[in-house]
Amino acid sequence: MDIDYRLAFELAPVGLALSRNRTMVDCNRHLCDMFGASRELLVGQSFLVLYPSVAEFERIGTRMSPILNRQGTYADERIMKRASGETFWCHVTGRALVPTSPHEAGIWTFEDLSSRRSVKAELTAREREVAAHLMEGLTSKEIGKALTISHRTVEIYRARLMRKYKASNAGDLVHKLMA
Repeated sequence: MDIDYRLAFELAPVGLALSRNRTMVDCNRHLCDMFGASRELLVGQSFLVLYPSVAEFERIGTRMSPILNRQGTYADERIMKRASGETFWCHVTGRALVPTSPHEAGIWTFEDLSSRRSVKAELTAREREVAAHLMEGLTSKEIGKALTISHRTVEIYRARLMRKYKASNAGDLVHKLMA
């Protein structure tokens, strides 16, 4: 039996995008539905249109490059933006198709996490990064290493998150982030 790979791409249960230099060259229906935009509006566009800000797009691009170079894959949970302007948590995984040039070509999956996690407080980009790592169960030292900042800086961001979410301790904060 022959497999129709185009049909598999179109009907995959996750959002899929093919990229060249951080521009979408193709995407499937699920990705269009998730972001509330037609294929015609997304293909040919920079992934920037899916991010809450230019700064966040640039920061994540810079952070993922060395990881893609080293491992060939990259994954994280981040806040993305629908065409309506609504923000939501999304699990993103990517694979570089050209290991020596990680942004040259890639395939990316997007999973909408909004049914499990809502965006409740207005957070800065760095607070969102720290929150995502806290939800993975990482310590301040591990988060600092992942974000290339000191663990003391992570503690400052964790304290800000605790104030914003009115959490009494780290466990309560993680619980509220995931609620």
